[in-house]
Amino acid sequence: MKEFALIFRLKDISDFKPSPEQIEERMNWLAGIASQNKLVDKGNTLLPFEGSAKIVKPNNVITDGAYTEIKEFISGYIVVKANNIEEAVEIAKGNPIFTQVGGSIEVREVVKRN
Repeated sequence: MKEFALIFRLKDISDFKPSPEQIEERMNWLAGIASQNKLVDKGNTLLPFEGSAKIVKPNNVITDGAYTEIKEFISGYIVVKANNIEEAVEIAKGNPIFTQVGGSIEVREVVKRN
């Protein structure tokens, strides 16, 4: 399996204060990934990337490339295991970021160092 970073991008979280239910929803999403033994990292390391990228947007809109808008910023990331980028995109689609605050998730393959 390969490793993919799911990079969370938001436009504005200045007023966002997650409710206990929203926090629980995100934790359940992470627990589901972990229960499949596909959660590698919860955002604690620096990652070199390789290959193409996919952006997962609300309503399951998928676009190519890592083209960041000036108004967006990275709010966090996790690393998951998947057979290919399409499987990693499917994992990203389940993230509650879309219903909670909007934003997008960039999916990138992580470079493996030997």
